[in-house]
Amino acid sequence: MNTEKDFSPLTPNIVRALNDKLYEKRKVAALEIEKLVREFVAQNNSAQIRHVIQILATEFALSQHPHSRKGGLIGLAACSIALGKDSGLYLKELIDPVLTCFNDSDSRLRYYACEALYNIVKVARGAVLPHFNVLFDGLSKLAADPDPNVKSGSELLDRLLKDIVTESNKFDLVAFVPLLRERIYSNNQYARQFIISWIHVLESVPDINLLDYLPEILDGLFQILGDSSKEIRRMCELVLGEFLKEIKKNPSSVKFAEMANILVIHCQVSDESKSTNDLIQLTSMTWMREFIQLAGRVVLPYSSGILTAVLPCLSYDDRKKSTKEAASACNHSLMKLVTPEDDEEDEESQTKSSPPGDGTPSKKEGDLNDSLNESQESVGFSNISFFTPASSERSAVTLDLDGIVQVLDRHLHDSSTGMMTRIAVLKWLYHLYIKTPRKMFKHTDSLFPMLLKTLSDESDEVILKDLEVLAEIASSPAGQTDTFGLCDNLDSKTELHIPGSKVTDLSPSTPSMNSYFYKFMINLLKRFSLERKLLEMRGAFIIRQLCLLLHAENIFHSMADILLKEEDLKFASTMVQTLNTILLTSAELFQLRNQLKDLRTQESCALFCCLYRSWCHNPVATVSLCFLTQNYRHAYDLIQKFGDLEVTVDFLMEVDKLVQLIESPIFTYLRLQLLDVEHNPYLIKALYGLLMLLPQSQAFQLLSHRLSCVPNPELMRTVEDPKAPVKDKRLAQPHIDYCELLQHFDRVQSKHLEVRHQRAGRSEHPDRKL
Repeated sequence: MNTEKDFSPLTPNIVRALNDKLYEKRKVAALEIEKLVREFVAQNNSAQIRHVIQILATEFALSQHPHSRKGGLIGLAACSIALGKDSGLYLKELIDPVLTCFNDSDSRLRYYACEALYNIVKVARGAVLPHFNVLFDGLSKLAADPDPNVKSGSELLDRLLKDIVTESNKFDLVAFVPLLRERIYSNNQYARQFIISWIHVLESVPDINLLDYLPEILDGLFQILGDSSKEIRRMCELVLGEFLKEIKKNPSSVKFAEMANILVIHCQVSDESKSTNDLIQLTSMTWMREFIQLAGRVVLPYSSGILTAVLPCLSYDDRKKSTKEAASACNHSLMKLVTPEDDEEDEESQTKSSPPGDGTPSKKEGDLNDSLNESQESVGFSNISFFTPASSERSAVTLDLDGIVQVLDRHLHDSSTGMMTRIAVLKWLYHLYIKTPRKMFKHTDSLFPMLLKTLSDESDEVILKDLEVLAEIASSPAGQTDTFGLCDNLDSKTELHIPGSKVTDLSPSTPSMNSYFYKFMINLLKRFSLERKLLEMRGAFIIRQLCLLLHAENIFHSMADILLKEEDLKFASTMVQTLNTILLTSAELFQLRNQLKDLRTQESCALFCCLYRSWCHNPVATVSLCFLTQNYRHAYDLIQKFGDLEVTVDFLMEVDKLVQLIESPIFTYLRLQLLDVEHNPYLIKALYGLLMLLPQSQAFQLLSHRLSCVPNPELMRTVEDPKAPVKDKRLAQPHIDYCELLQHFDRVQSKHLEVRHQRAGRSEHPDRKL
């Protein structure tokens, strides 16, 4: 530095001392400067004061010489001390050169700059608050300084500044929040610790309402919560916990909608993520649970995003038990928010409730979403679902049904979805069909194929919930339609081929079902046809549950109608055998069996005839149906025709099973009727017919022993019994044409015989093209 240059009012001795390499000499110069400035203050000579500060700043603090810079810093601190309470008038000139030295490469100089600023702030106190942002910005850099002395000095300055902010009521939070939002995304641990400490301080000041600006910094807080430092995570947890307590105390002033998407993002982490991300997920899920309970329907526009985050967590194991429980509470609370009123809003009301414009988000919301997307990319959340609500207005909350259905459908299609998640998805679908049936049926055609496919799930509980949804679809009045060709939109591979029939020609006994019922029955049978293992392993289970959820008569009547026109005769025979076993043995079919026992009404007779025509695909099942309905003479007539059929091992096994059934509680009434020999001769003849069909097997011995117990009619005749000609009481039934039924049986069996011959021909001539 040119010492001959005019630095007045600074004397040459002061200038030389300020440039000296020894701290003690610079300190002496600082005392002289302090004395000089005090004189100017006494004279009220502000021009000379500014001139001294300018010289110290430009010629010393910003000099190229390191010792000069050190002298300038101590000189500026001396000016501030001399000015006292008047230092507030010159703070910008005092602070700016000191802050510039924060970036110096010399750690000692950075330390002196920190010391100088400490003295300036200590004197000015509350007057520095208008300059808080630049001070905070400088301090945030020093917090991450590698030199421990600089860091220690910055901590002293930091504590002083916090004391000033805490005791003042003039802190400009609005101006500070943008800087805080910027700095909160720092990856440096010390900078993060600095940021968290300041948020904690501001949160504790009664006059500062940081809760209003929580949407601006919440995403950054969750980023810090994933820090590798245990201490920083602890501090961040503490801050978030305090915010949550305040939210619970003052829910009316909380901007729930602006923070919903932030929580949605942080509730979603990959399974391979580290334990710190598990903490983020648990904390954000806990917040989400509280938000849903406190905000209520305000979060409905974000429900699709919430479900995207919540549903996978429901399948977590005990290692993430807390997260799973929080997710379950979120799911339950969100489901309760959906009410029938969500089904009443028409397009007009939605249009009125939507804000004007083209549906683009407001500038504030757009800025928030942009910042969230940036943070999303910075932490590698590239695959996280992000949702924008239909409207950000609290007064116009609408259910995002399309988004919800899309999320539910995606989870059903995903083969990796856990069992509990699939159950939750199906519970949601059932709930939506109950609460918003009119709107849900717009999505039914797209959901229907996947719901049918879910019947092949490995879990019985999943299948039960799936059947509940399908049963609700099939029986809901909202699903009634007058449009023909309902199934035309389905893939041809998912339909049964029924020549000459329309899918919408509902069975006359299905008045309580809608147009989807018959569609369901057709596709269920088609699924059984394509997946024989499903029919074998779960067929009876599925049909029994459907009989509980829907009217059993509707189930059997519709399936019989469909099977009557089935072209795959082998499948038809197998399906009839399955239905017949369910009809005769399942407790769920008790009422239907009683209805068929006494064919006293036209409806019961119509049901019998409908079942009979399909049961003809399986001769033994047809006989058992006649036994169930006490049509013994007709059963005898059928057995007489068995001599013309091809008796196979499978056929004899079915007769064997029928004999076992006759000995079961289901046919107790039939066995008791053997006592009335005179009035049930065809029952005895039919049983003897079965006996003659059987080889000398265990079933033969069982039935033979039963028939040997039939009493002599002479011994059983009582005085009151009239000597009347033998008459089968079923012949008096005016609603059934038994001759026509026998003819139908012959026709069906002829078809089966023809198919068997064709198969035999193909097996003998495998190269022949038919």
